[in-house]
Amino acid sequence: MCTTCGCGAGDVKIDGHDHHHGEDHEHGHEHVHADGTRHSHGHGHDGDHVHDHDHDHGHGAGHDHQHRYAPVHSHAPGISQKRMVQIEQDILAKNNAYAKQNRERLAERGIFTLNLVSSPGSGKTTLLCKTIEMLNGKASVAVIEGDQQTSQDAERIRATGAPAIQINTGKGCHLDAHMVGHAMEKLDLPEDSLLMVENVGNLVCPAAFDLGEAHKVVILSVTEGEDKPIKYPDMFRAATLMLLNKCDLLPYLSFKVDAAIEFARRVNPGIEVIQVSATTGQGMDEWLKWLEVGARDTATKKLATVDALKRRVAELEAQLGAR
Repeated sequence: MCTTCGCGAGDVKIDGHDHHHGEDHEHGHEHVHADGTRHSHGHGHDGDHVHDHDHDHGHGAGHDHQHRYAPVHSHAPGISQKRMVQIEQDILAKNNAYAKQNRERLAERGIFTLNLVSSPGSGKTTLLCKTIEMLNGKASVAVIEGDQQTSQDAERIRATGAPAIQINTGKGCHLDAHMVGHAMEKLDLPEDSLLMVENVGNLVCPAAFDLGEAHKVVILSVTEGEDKPIKYPDMFRAATLMLLNKCDLLPYLSFKVDAAIEFARRVNPGIEVIQVSATTGQGMDEWLKWLEVGARDTATKKLATVDALKRRVAELEAQLGAR
């Protein structure tokens, strides 16, 4: 459950197969929308509850753990702010633990992983398909696709020749590290490759959820408002790079490029910006160069880790031999 927006993820599917991402629960609460309208719906449990389960997440070993949480959203009546904050902290802590396992697993294999985030309709999938096409023969690329419903985007990715796993989040508005960890198990990820995670179109909740990626890359289309970075600062603050997409349409729009970049750097002074168009190819070479540098750095860190492990093994062997 997402305490920011109240979404539920009980009906997650990975490549069309049910993935039990927590039990299905019923509880009552009221939703208040931005326009002031309200609706409520019933659920059927009381108070806090505990799940005890033993499972293997594919990150090395099975483990027992407990989840304790209450059916609380940020707009739930009668719940203290302190309690709501604690619920959100607990959920993010569990997610971060899974993200740490994902990150370690990817680092061991030198896999450079990006979390692509944006609002719906920014052109993520088209940009991703163009990127894969241009990397053909140069790098091995795999994709994890996140959408609430359908497998259309994963099918588009597979048409490029790249392997893709579709995660359908149902009512959920973002991917989390647990989902991504299970999807990684289904992908045959070669060492020193590139993994792209295309998140659900949403500029709010994905900002808070670490998936184990090296970087978040936020895509802002010029068909959107240039003030998106200051309207959704958490996302742009969390991103390393902003791809300003669909720049071929600028002659037909009133979008102010300088203002968009200034707003992005107001919330994140260190954010990098590349102006791109998958249609004309503008900026694509610069984007591929950015990917190349990131992949090389990831491979270098993997080798450094391997060398450090070898040195440690040699030290231990020397110590044992001296006894």
